Amino acid sequence: METEDFAADAALFARMRRMWEDVDPVPADLVDRMVAAVAVEDLSREYALLTLVEGTLAAVRGESDTATLQFSDGTTSVLVHVTATEGGGRRVDGWVDATALAIRLIQADHEWATDPGEHGRFAFDEVTPGVARLRLVVRDADGALRDFQTPQFEV
Repeated sequence: METEDFAADAALFARMRRMWEDVDPVPADLVDRMVAAVAVEDLSREYALLTLVEGTLAAVRGESDTATLQFSDGTTSVLVHVTATEGGGRRVDGWVDATALAIRLIQADHEWATDPGEHGRFAFDEVTPGVARLRLVVRDADGALRDFQTPQFEV
């Protein structure tokens, strides 16, 4: 009896699907529009997270190769200061205003991890120049753990 019920249900659902395809077909460009809408929303979120606080880039590497960036999602804020090192790498100093349990700096081929120091301070030495992002595990005011991830930025 169950097989007959299943076959009857499948036939009913097939008729309903055909009816809705005739009455209200899916627009041909719906998938493309949805992909574009999601991409724009993600860009808007990343733009809202990233604020260039200050930055100077000299034509020659030196002490003036610095950038200061601030990231915030409305609950957690991270301030990052990037400077060039004598060895051609970068030093990334940062401060987070939430209770951070873990902090990682991620590049395509490498990852650095550090524990937050007193008052949310952290640093990464001799980071390879290139695109990176920070990923933190923070504890909210209510005690819940959550992941905070910055947009990509140039180190």
